[in-house]
Amino acid sequence: MDRHGAIDLHLHSNASDGEQPPGEVVRSAAAKGLGTIALTDHDTLAGVEAAREAGAAAGVRVISGCEFSVSANWGEMHLLGYFLPPDSVELARFLEDQRAKRTNRAAAMVRKLVAMGVKVRMEDVLAAADGGAVGRPHVARALVAVGAVSGISEAFERYLAFGRPAFVPKELPDIPTVTALIKQVGGVSVAAHLKDRGSTAAVQELKDLGVDGIEVLHPSHDESVRNRLLRATLAAGLLPTGGSDWHGDSRVDGERGALGSVDIPPEWLERLEGLHRSRATAKEVQR
Repeated sequence: MDRHGAIDLHLHSNASDGEQPPGEVVRSAAAKGLGTIALTDHDTLAGVEAAREAGAAAGVRVISGCEFSVSANWGEMHLLGYFLPPDSVELARFLEDQRAKRTNRAAAMVRKLVAMGVKVRMEDVLAAADGGAVGRPHVARALVAVGAVSGISEAFERYLAFGRPAFVPKELPDIPTVTALIKQVGGVSVAAHLKDRGSTAAVQELKDLGVDGIEVLHPSHDESVRNRLLRATLAAGLLPTGGSDWHGDSRVDGERGALGSVDIPPEWLERLEGLHRSRATAKEVQR
């Protein structure tokens, strides 16, 4: 199957919890024949510049994106922002605050682990993050590195998953705060991997909270979920999209797909971009 020009709008680099540097993500995408990708690291745009430089050399278009964590009525939800300006002062301040909260959360997990007798330090977590936005996967990698567990899965199952002894909940912004910020800077917001939570009523509620689109295509969505989400998305007048949620080849599972395993229709991207252009134009007029 010729995948030249395929579109994957949900990828991660080691600017957050992915395995590859941003430039390598782009070169890997080019090797798979992708023509357009979105780099959507957690709470950071730090990898976008390097990704775009690599994209210019490799012939891959790179859309500036970010995956935000927000508070929904069922708990935590992830919200993708697309076409985000890396030079936005407002956005940079918000993301810096979110990354600080991530680091504080990891430090609280380390304190719990130490209290249980696990010999792990915050320095080990920061080394695992290597300058990227800190998350639970980095705590898990630190536990592997110090020999406390045999692998990432064991780290979550024994210590870090919800309900386990070292779990610490996130301090999350609400959905309207983040959708308003994304709109303010000319971006487009998309609710990510809703799975069974994406009922018609839930999708309409997300629209009311300022969400622009729904991630219909995702590795965790089977055909019935995709069909239901697409119907609900179109009925609400929202924009459908999708992506592989690729974090690296060693982390492909039922929740995260292989690079390029999700290919969205070009017209979906065109609609996303059209909304972005209209907002960017309106922002320029207001200046």
